[in-house]
Amino acid sequence: MADQTLKSARAIAIEVLNRCDPKSNHAGSILETLLSETSQRQRATDLVFGTLRNRGAIDTVISTFSGRPVDRIQRRLLNILRIGVYELLYSPATEAYAIVSEAVESTKAIAGQKQSGFVNAVLRQISRRVSNRKTPLTRANAERTLPQTPSSGCEFDTGFLPDRETCPAEYLSIAFSLPEWLVADWLAEFGEESTRQICFASNRRPTIYIRPNRLKTTTSTLVEKLQQAGIDSEADGNGLMIRIRSPRELAQLPGFAEGEFTVQDITASCAVTRLDPQPRWTILDLCAAPGTKTTQLAEVTGDSATIIATDIDGRRLELVKENITRLGIESVRVVPYQNLQGTAAEIGPFDTVLLDVPCSNTGVLARRVELRYRISAEALRRLVKIQAELLGAAAEMVKPGGKICYSTCSIQKVENAGLVGDFVKENRIFELESEALTLPSVEGFDCDGGYTAILIRAQD
Repeated sequence: MADQTLKSARAIAIEVLNRCDPKSNHAGSILETLLSETSQRQRATDLVFGTLRNRGAIDTVISTFSGRPVDRIQRRLLNILRIGVYELLYSPATEAYAIVSEAVESTKAIAGQKQSGFVNAVLRQISRRVSNRKTPLTRANAERTLPQTPSSGCEFDTGFLPDRETCPAEYLSIAFSLPEWLVADWLAEFGEESTRQICFASNRRPTIYIRPNRLKTTTSTLVEKLQQAGIDSEADGNGLMIRIRSPRELAQLPGFAEGEFTVQDITASCAVTRLDPQPRWTILDLCAAPGTKTTQLAEVTGDSATIIATDIDGRRLELVKENITRLGIESVRVVPYQNLQGTAAEIGPFDTVLLDVPCSNTGVLARRVELRYRISAEALRRLVKIQAELLGAAAEMVKPGGKICYSTCSIQKVENAGLVGDFVKENRIFELESEALTLPSVEGFDCDGGYTAILIRAQD
């Protein structure tokens, strides 16, 4: 595509948000089809996901300071305003006049001169009401300040947020654009300070981590290879994962095509590490797609275990095949879910069953941006029922003395310790060997949240 036909990052972001209903589809897939039309890929990505992550707070600001509820603003104008307000509130390094000017020009191109006047008036009114676009939170008035990072926020000249002391769930819900019932659940379980940190982590720009394929390379060798290619990267404290600092298409990173790494968050990688699977074990990965943990099982066992991978979603099970092929793994046998009972009768019972269940994903809200618009207490109850059924199915396929590794990317007790505790009470032949809950964090090597429990079946 010739340079003169390339679109601005803002134009791409507007188109994505106009086409995306976060309750029913995904911005990422829409964005991917449009990124070739701009040279500002990283900025377009940030505008889309930053606006979606913070849309609740952004809409509150628009409604409060424009005097017009967002549901009374044309959708195509509303998304221009949302992007502009996102930059005003969360990108203090960008000059306010440039943000307003670019939004106005975008409006002229999309909706005409008259509508650009409305966008200009709203953004200028909001800009005038901002007293400090980046102020230390330690000195800021909480009711007037939207948090940006754990240390800074955007302060307005008047209060518009609920009182943090008397209405903590409502305050955090609006300030971090999260469902109030979910925040209330966290407050009851973790307390105010930990919940606040969870909120920050849920709205962060998540780091990309990769897991070196130890069948083909080492962490130090891969870090060196990446750095030689100009990719800013570093190993984590355990030397098991690599943080990628330079934004880049993953498929274009050195070593991807050769199968030298897999993308995986630090927390997600811990389930297999805690299980500590051994060569020659027979292993069933019951909810395997897309194969991230399946391939990790193969790598840590030196490709010497017998691993059966299945998933009820046959389409996504194809991704497992693609991943084991790219990584050069031979110990994994992909079995359609409808054929599992026959395979289990042939190979099982298993030394271990890895059960990475479908879950609410509340530990990965920073990555699954649309989830905050979809999750509900009722959906959570339905998931818990499915999780309990899967755990019961796993229990029937593990041998005496064998283990079940139950894992989620949720931080809800009802899906984690609560469910596992109920299972152990009802199934006395199983004992809880260990469990670990990791809360999402924005500090240091930032990470998602998740839970792992190792259950042992008693010897006969």
